[in-house]
Amino acid sequence: MSLTALSLVSKFPSHVIRILGCNPGVMTLQGTNTYLLGTGQRRILIDSGDEETAPEYTKLLKNVLEEEKATVEHLVITHWHHDHIGGVKAVKELVKSISNSFPTVWKLPRSLEDIADEPDYHCDGCQALADDQLLEVDGAKLQVKHTPGHTTDHACLVLQQNNSLFSGDCILGETTAVFEDLSDYIKSLNKILNLNPKIIYPGHGPVVDNPIPKIKYYIEHRNKRELQIIEFLNHNRDRWLSNMDIVANLYKDTPKNLWPAAGVNVAHHLQKLLKENKVRLKNDKWQLVAIENKL
Repeated sequence: MSLTALSLVSKFPSHVIRILGCNPGVMTLQGTNTYLLGTGQRRILIDSGDEETAPEYTKLLKNVLEEEKATVEHLVITHWHHDHIGGVKAVKELVKSISNSFPTVWKLPRSLEDIADEPDYHCDGCQALADDQLLEVDGAKLQVKHTPGHTTDHACLVLQQNNSLFSGDCILGETTAVFEDLSDYIKSLNKILNLNPKIIYPGHGPVVDNPIPKIKYYIEHRNKRELQIIEFLNHNRDRWLSNMDIVANLYKDTPKNLWPAAGVNVAHHLQKLLKENKVRLKNDKWQLVAIENKL
């Protein structure tokens, strides 16, 4: 299914309704996917879209809630990025206007270091989630899975009725994901693989109907990228190379407007290799340590 073919509102089996965040873009693909779960009056909503497009998004959400004769009991935020958390205030106000009560907003806590790097972060009245916590309404029982790497506070959610996974930005419907910490991200991918999900509802892009090959590809892709970085540094071992020197070589076939995001991923690979004493850093440039001793 192409991204342009995705409807603004789509219904899936197991009482899952996808509502797009009305915020398409280079990094968000067709827009942020939010999901309404359950069968009764009280429902669970996963993610809230972006603040800038909240008026369009909440109009869609209102139409769905009216059609379903439902309200939102729990709003679960997969992670702190603005395209997932930005619409919290607008969603709360919408739900208040419908049911005369606010939904409970849930999110995993961020690390102190993460908050120090991004001081403008806020979540309007969020309650702290915990790993393996359960949230339940009629027709939907969700289990929280802490999956750091994309961000420190990233959560995937397992719908226990059929072992389907809401993957946030850990796994996307198309392309691969960016991450903050490669070691954590690989651990989280392996955690998801061990869950053996039957279907993945991603934070961006179409539904993944055959998840296991996709998860394995993500893991293999990161391992392959690391080997490519090492190989490129090895071929240029007499030079000190910048991050973007490496990006320009490894991402030749990628549109240049995506190179900054690629550069973030390459930088995290290099930081991992630096921790492992496989590369050295000087004046923001990189060089491979003696390969015969370190690889």
